[in-house]
Amino acid sequence: MQLLIAAALGVLCTQFAFVGHEAAHNQVFASRAANDWTARIIATSLVGVSYAYWNDKHGRHHVRPNGVNEDPDIKPGAVIFHNETPTNRGVLGRAFARRQGYFLFPLLLFLGYTLHVDSVKYLLRPAPVAHRWLELALLVMRFGAYFTVLFLVLSPGLAVAFIAVQTAVFGLYMGGCFAPNHKGMPILPEKSRMDFMSRQVVTSRNITGGPFITMLMGGLNHQIEHHLFPDMPRPHLRKARRLVKAHCEATGIVYTEAGLTGSYAIVIRYLNRVGLRAADPFTCPLADRYRP
Repeated sequence: MQLLIAAALGVLCTQFAFVGHEAAHNQVFASRAANDWTARIIATSLVGVSYAYWNDKHGRHHVRPNGVNEDPDIKPGAVIFHNETPTNRGVLGRAFARRQGYFLFPLLLFLGYTLHVDSVKYLLRPAPVAHRWLELALLVMRFGAYFTVLFLVLSPGLAVAFIAVQTAVFGLYMGGCFAPNHKGMPILPEKSRMDFMSRQVVTSRNITGGPFITMLMGGLNHQIEHHLFPDMPRPHLRKARRLVKAHCEATGIVYTEAGLTGSYAIVIRYLNRVGLRAADPFTCPLADRYRP
């Protein structure tokens, strides 16, 4: 029962993150300052992620989505997202890359830990950081209170299991909502010249579904409209979709939509293809194109 509560808390933290995301995009209040501080308080105090870190990373993503060496969401790491990634990996790295798509969701279980650790690293870096000490204090208070309550109420082993489940569900849920939006979509060369609308539309994928999908994904299922109008509140994105899709059809811009499970299948196949080319640089591109 305690671990079910931990899983529910992981879901709740993700939903708080969606609200913080909307506030950061000035979708909640008329005042920019009110949005900014709401996002900061939610991110640090409730989610456990530095707002300054997220704002910097997410802002660069919005400017150059799927841009090589420009979008931090596709930078080289455990998973290879594009062919331009260096492939000087060892035997185990190449073996992993060949089937990296199947490991995506297990790896997302650790995304929550990565976000927490990277937040602290960002706040402690030598470069200037807005409200560095305030965010550090809020993160210390958040995790201090969290760990104290757990280890006072639960046995040490169960407290550790609670933290592991809660953080894993948070990472899986977050990653499962963000991964379908851009992975498997066109990758743009570094410093490529493309008009704003084409860049935002062709690199994004909408997820079809009704109000439940919108609630589940925090409005990120309307990813194309969100990238075109970042400050548009969630309830209006569905209405904007009809106008944007009609305009894209009239102007010949590719507008991509897929179901949630279908989008996951697309992402897994894409990552496996990219990983296969990285593991074997002599793979024939034409044969790989028709590989099942």
